[in-house]
Amino acid sequence: MDAESLSDGTVWLSPPTVSDIDAITALCQEPSIGAWTTMPVPYHRADAEKFVLDVVGPGWAGRSPTWALRGAEHGPVIGMIGLSPLYHRRDDGIAEIGFWLAPAARGTGLMTRAARLVSAAGLDPTSLAFERLEWRAFVGNHPSAAVARRAGYHYEGLIRGGGMQRGTRRDIWVAGRLRADPATPSPNWPRGV
Repeated sequence: MDAESLSDGTVWLSPPTVSDIDAITALCQEPSIGAWTTMPVPYHRADAEKFVLDVVGPGWAGRSPTWALRGAEHGPVIGMIGLSPLYHRRDDGIAEIGFWLAPAARGTGLMTRAARLVSAAGLDPTSLAFERLEWRAFVGNHPSAAVARRAGYHYEGLIRGGGMQRGTRRDIWVAGRLRADPATPSPNWPRGV
């Protein structure tokens, strides 16, 4: 698949490039990003280089797109969002959505907008053509859960020991969105998630 940009006029998503490496490196120093992701901690410039050069380009070629989130069309990177097919299930119709956002941009609704755009592209039969998208997060990541709920993902449960983070097995929450699901807040999330 060719790399493509997405926008709703408030948030802009474009593939991260070499010119974004320093910004990605700086943003990934934020402890809360490392606490909820599987990225290396500490995060070095070489990690950002590897991500942009070895993950982003091949990912687009392999139906695993990554977008840099920007608050203006040619603005700096303030977050990252992407889809990863779950090939280990031997089902190429499912992908997992993942994202992170700089602290200064949190609470603005930008990530919810980005999640809606990426989910629409992911489920579009004329685009990425996934039939199901999954959101997974380590238990306790309430901001990520709020984004998933607002983007139309339906809470499906807790998977004990379902995620690995830097050598430690952790419990995860999981939610899903199908093509028929509206991009409106899902009502079936339990309290405390």
